[in-house]
Amino acid sequence: MILKSFDKLDSLKKLILFFLIFSLSNCSDITHQKLGKENAENELKIALNGASQHNVVNYKELVIKNENIAIQIAEPILFEIYGESHIKDQKPYEAYFIDNYWVINGTLPIGMLGGTFVIIIDARNSEVLKITHYK
Repeated sequence: MILKSFDKLDSLKKLILFFLIFSLSNCSDITHQKLGKENAENELKIALNGASQHNVVNYKELVIKNENIAIQIAEPILFEIYGESHIKDQKPYEAYFIDNYWVINGTLPIGMLGGTFVIIIDARNSEVLKITHYK
């Protein structure tokens, strides 16, 4: 039935209908322009060559300024490695800011034996220095 109705439309109406359907199916691509892999490769080369450039990461200013951000960075990494439920079972986490590093570890219920995760993140550049899980 739809195809028979489509056949009766003139060419201009078909073109408008096609454009409308195409536009609606690609809404996200119309509102945001992607720069592409070549641009990403170029940015990586620039960052790795050590040339002077604008960069918020300067090793003087903190990128991770508070415990909440440190945990938001740590959790997805830990979830991927150890499983989300296993890590969430170790809440509340302990997070300490020591000499520009966030040291975050899980906790166990009182009386429970076992180990928890430890992740250490450089607050100046978000570099993960250590990830482990004790037994």
